[in-house]
Amino acid sequence: MSPSRPEAHAARALRDVFAALVLAASLIVVASPAATQVPQAAVRPRVVLQMSDADPAKWNLALNNAKNIQTDLGAANVDIELVAYGPGIGMLKADSVVGNRVDEAIAAGVKVVACENTMKGQKLSQTDMLNKLSYVQAGVVEIMQRQQQGWSYIRP
Repeated sequence: MSPSRPEAHAARALRDVFAALVLAASLIVVASPAATQVPQAAVRPRVVLQMSDADPAKWNLALNNAKNIQTDLGAANVDIELVAYGPGIGMLKADSVVGNRVDEAIAAGVKVVACENTMKGQKLSQTDMLNKLSYVQAGVVEIMQRQQQGWSYIRP
């Protein structure tokens, strides 16, 4: 025995409503992760600069980049970390030709980080380096971790 025409129409309508509810529920589930993310504008800008060159001109460029970022966004509104390793570590030695600029950047709130692996390879200790530096075991790992944390990456 087949259903009457009104019953078939009601069954189809019920099926359509059910399908619409399933679709709506799946869209809510798909949209939920995006809805819980912090809006991009609310995230504090953070930038990590890689310095693996011993070229004073590149160091001056990187330090200018950091200063320009602070000027544009406000030094209190941005985190800037400059990570030196490899040949770049020499620019953080106490007698560095860019030492005064590095000191100024640190005083302005830029975190300047030296790679201890490179220092060990070049037989350098913290007493050979500029004052107020920060240190990490591996500079490349520091940069990688910062990128994984959402930091912008710049290599001048």
